[in-house]
Amino acid sequence: MKGVLLPGQRQVKFKEFPVPEPGHGQVLVKMKASSICGSDIRAIYREHLGKGPEAYQNVIAGHEPCGQIEKVGPGCKRFKAGDRVIIYHISGCGVCWDCRHGYMISCTSPLRAAYGWQRDGGHADYLLAEENTCVALPDALSFVDGALVACGFGTVYEALQRVDVSGRDKVLVTGMGPVGMAAGLLAKAMGATYVVGVDISEARLSFSKEVQAVDDIVVSDDQAIKRLHEMTDSHGFEVSIDCSGSPAARHLALEGTRRWGRCVMVGEGNTINFDVSHLLIHRQITMYGSWVTSLGHIEDLVERLVRWNLHPEVTVSHRFTLDQAEEAYRVADAGQSGKVCIVME
Repeated sequence: MKGVLLPGQRQVKFKEFPVPEPGHGQVLVKMKASSICGSDIRAIYREHLGKGPEAYQNVIAGHEPCGQIEKVGPGCKRFKAGDRVIIYHISGCGVCWDCRHGYMISCTSPLRAAYGWQRDGGHADYLLAEENTCVALPDALSFVDGALVACGFGTVYEALQRVDVSGRDKVLVTGMGPVGMAAGLLAKAMGATYVVGVDISEARLSFSKEVQAVDDIVVSDDQAIKRLHEMTDSHGFEVSIDCSGSPAARHLALEGTRRWGRCVMVGEGNTINFDVSHLLIHRQITMYGSWVTSLGHIEDLVERLVRWNLHPEVTVSHRFTLDQAEEAYRVADAGQSGKVCIVME
């Protein structure tokens, strides 16, 4: 089978691999969709961080996989050949506190291995997965929908639950890449009355408005905070979520948060420097960090997407075949598109 490796320095390499055989508790999944995450671009495609949970081990790339089970190994308890599945993209030790609560992302065991980072991922014809990392994909959702749930939509659903978004809230999203679009769509589905997106890219802002991820858009410049205050009658937003990882955008998210409001950070990388007393303490803001999600919350999200008739694939602006992976990564790296997805259906 064909698989994609990411050697770094913005290179994409194709290599032939044998089709794996599922062992005990494993399933062989025929890949149908495998989308590209901003973390893949930041930490693997451009460079190899080489340490911690983001250490890339020269495996088949792609940590947002979705497909159909081709074969099951001995000891499988739930899934069978023919089942449509999303793969939660981290396989943990299974016995620590985090794993037992479904948060394999936070497993600190040496046995932890993320698909596409430390074990083979979804940019291939087949993927060998642990059955306990599979989530059933309902017929009402497409394989592309499922791939986007595997990381991006799951990540922001966790964050929005953490800050308890509801119909009481106006929501500010800084960073309108694919994760920001997911945040806007889910915030609206969860009842937010007004969602505003901020970005430096007018192309991404325009696309966000086109797919109805936001109600209004603001270009990030030195007048952005003024416009955000005008949009909220000088009150600010009950909830803000930074999906950019940019120091300036994070600061803007805090500035735009209403007194007694909640601010959650999900964008990876970089730092932030601010006057804690002025921006956080005196304004009584609660600040959260949120990293990916749990298996249970992905299952919950999948059920709600069907109920809401919400399809994550609306955020996809570019689709490529596996053979076009090099171009797919170039488009994603440019940072001007919606979600980029490799489709094998």
